[in-house]
Amino acid sequence: MGNIKIDYSKTLNFIRKEDIFGFQSEVKKHIEALYNKSGKGNDFLGWVNLPTSISFDEIKDIQTTADNLKKNCEIVVVVGIGGSYLGSKAVIDALSDNFAQLKERKNPLVVFAGQNISEDYMTELRAMLHTRNWGVVAISKSGTTTEPAIAFRILKTDLEKKYGKTAAAQRIVAITDASKGALRTLATQEGYKTFIIPDDVGGRFSVLTPVGLLPIAIAGFDIAQLVKGAVDMEKLTGANIPFEENPAAIYAATRNALLRIGKGIEIMVNYNPKLHYVAEWWKQLYGESEGKEGKGIFPASVDFTSDLHSMGQYIQEGQRNLFETVLSVKQPDTQLVIEKDAGNLDGLNFLAGKRMDEVNKMAELGTIIAHVDGGVPNIRIELPLLNEYFLGQLIYFYEIGCGISGYILDVNPFDQPGVEAYKKNMFALLEKPGFEAETKAIKARL
Repeated sequence: MGNIKIDYSKTLNFIRKEDIFGFQSEVKKHIEALYNKSGKGNDFLGWVNLPTSISFDEIKDIQTTADNLKKNCEIVVVVGIGGSYLGSKAVIDALSDNFAQLKERKNPLVVFAGQNISEDYMTELRAMLHTRNWGVVAISKSGTTTEPAIAFRILKTDLEKKYGKTAAAQRIVAITDASKGALRTLATQEGYKTFIIPDDVGGRFSVLTPVGLLPIAIAGFDIAQLVKGAVDMEKLTGANIPFEENPAAIYAATRNALLRIGKGIEIMVNYNPKLHYVAEWWKQLYGESEGKEGKGIFPASVDFTSDLHSMGQYIQEGQRNLFETVLSVKQPDTQLVIEKDAGNLDGLNFLAGKRMDEVNKMAELGTIIAHVDGGVPNIRIELPLLNEYFLGQLIYFYEIGCGISGYILDVNPFDQPGVEAYKKNMFALLEKPGFEAETKAIKARL
């Protein structure tokens, strides 16, 4: 079946292979720290062995719950923010028909709420749900995170008005803390079906817990294959794997070698719009994990070839402080051959008989060459196919690579103290009880 592959050869005009392999002993130490739970943030390392610890019974319980929601719901709203929605959104979008919303569906449409505080978004969502059969998956460890808590409060009220309190409870699943928090208390009171967010798994590393697996199963995708891919990648990136055979070790070392020559921005590039939200998930994973103490590689993303007509100029000739990581799919699911046109007014008959994907791949290769010539190093990561198995591999590859890279930077990759700054100011401006001093101080600055 194969595995995802990493090619760093297009960085070697900028750094030496010795620069990458110079991290070998350090990376080994960091991988051992992750597995031994002896490094920074070791109370949030439950994700490291998560794939191999997921049991058949756990997968079956998640799938059964998904099937029960499918029986009664045309739409399931997943309420969460950050890691509580980006992982499942990434996988669902990657595997879905781009125009599935316009076609007859076998599985519920999975939509998201609580990832913003937009009044327009929530109003339009409620209007769409009004005439449909729907349910909710609420995801929050505490149940008090502002954005999802507001969304769940509104949607819970709507659901109870539509179906009655008892029937509504059968359409709500809560994924939350095992024993404490507002959502756990409510779920116990109302009798919601629940799943647990492990205490030692942070939100951005939670896609292989029920947080990600349940929405993915509701959307109709094979979570057993997703987990299998992650299991196999866990084995391919362990402490016993030689550095040169460990793709996550190579990735972490290469990006940090590039950082040390001033390449402080990493742009993830895809040539398939289905991968847009994979990049969004990756940006949170690396941005929130590495961006602290004045350190970190800034994660950005572009969708090619679309963005070649907007961002392409800057990447080609702008500041030379960036590198690219291209995420490429070797073989698409479909085949579309370009036909010959008698008039040939567009001058494209030279493409007749070629698959559209071949044109896309040549655009990819041509762009890589142009950008490398323009001073932009390039790492290429290839998935053999875009399916559950290889997405599972990719998820774990990026997670373990993130842990290694964070430790190379000598930060705690598993906390996010800076995220609290905006919350403190927002609560003060909203005059939340307990924030009186902050309210007074911040109003004095306005």
